[in-house]
Amino acid sequence: MRHPSPYRPARTLLAAAVLPLALAACSAGTADTSDTSGRPSAAPTKAAKDPDAGLLTGAQLKKALAPASFFASGFAVDPDGARDSGATYTAPSASAVPKPDCSLLGGTSWISVTGVSGVSFAQNDYVSRTTSQDIAQEIDTFRGTTAAEVLKDLEKTVTACAAFTDSQTHSQVKVTGAATPGLGDTAYTITLTDSAWQNGTTLIAVRSGTDVVSVFSTDGHDNGAATAGKLAARIVTSVRGEHQRA
Repeated sequence: MRHPSPYRPARTLLAAAVLPLALAACSAGTADTSDTSGRPSAAPTKAAKDPDAGLLTGAQLKKALAPASFFASGFAVDPDGARDSGATYTAPSASAVPKPDCSLLGGTSWISVTGVSGVSFAQNDYVSRTTSQDIAQEIDTFRGTTAAEVLKDLEKTVTACAAFTDSQTHSQVKVTGAATPGLGDTAYTITLTDSAWQNGTTLIAVRSGTDVVSVFSTDGHDNGAATAGKLAARIVTSVRGEHQRA
């Protein structure tokens, strides 16, 4: 939230004292708009618009992540995977990705496969102590219409990454994707399956305004789909709540 400037009574009193002098110096109903040479003074320069105005910071996004109580018994947060961009914004970047690194889809920060980064983010990762199943959540905030472009880029990524090799099992991972109605403004689901795995992986990206929620789930026996859907919906609701409070 951007707080207004603090009230300064001393400055207000000074302005009140100067006002009569200013009125006496000017003729009634006429303002002096000329400099000493007789030429009109230049109009004041308008301040540049803040490109990050109205965007959530990493500290605010962190509050929108699902809490530990959301996850089933046995899941615990991985301290190494919990991070955010704090109370400031970073410069956005985009790198040309003629051929995406498809292997990034197998990681918890898979949204980076698009090559586009936002101005703020928050993320963490929950792992089951007993089954090693993994559930990750991330929120990234972008300027302007970039968030919508990120969702479009994911569709192109699936087309380019019909399959990739798992670095651990050296087996082929099949990649499929589909638009997902009913979540946020737009949503896209990617499913990873591999005959060498016990369970597949579901990735869901949801755009809500300028924010993109991305989740990763291997939980359950349905390629992680049910947990991923519930988690994505939960975070989108929380993100909207943070915007209302900001």
